[in-house]
Amino acid sequence: MERARGGWVYIITNRRDGVLYTGVTNDIARRGHEHRTGAYEGFTKHYGLKLLVWMERYDDIRDAIQRERSIKRWPRAWKVRLIHESNPDWRDLYDDLV
Repeated sequence: MERARGGWVYIITNRRDGVLYTGVTNDIARRGHEHRTGAYEGFTKHYGLKLLVWMERYDDIRDAIQRERSIKRWPRAWKVRLIHESNPDWRDLYDDLV
């Protein structure tokens, strides 16, 4: 069986310790741009979630989807800890992509 192409799991927010959204994509730069420009109606646009504060790369999109589903079931405190471990200042990582 052929491996599916890679993917990313990410967390975006509107501000430090603000509303969190966990997502998955096969193109993190494109998806980040869509969030920043409010390209689609929905939760992220409604709450102004534009800051990419955590991301994780997977070689297989199926693994990324599984990880996203897992993180979405986590308590908020676990997600905040995940962000703090790699990005304690909640810096916008989107700038690293462009």
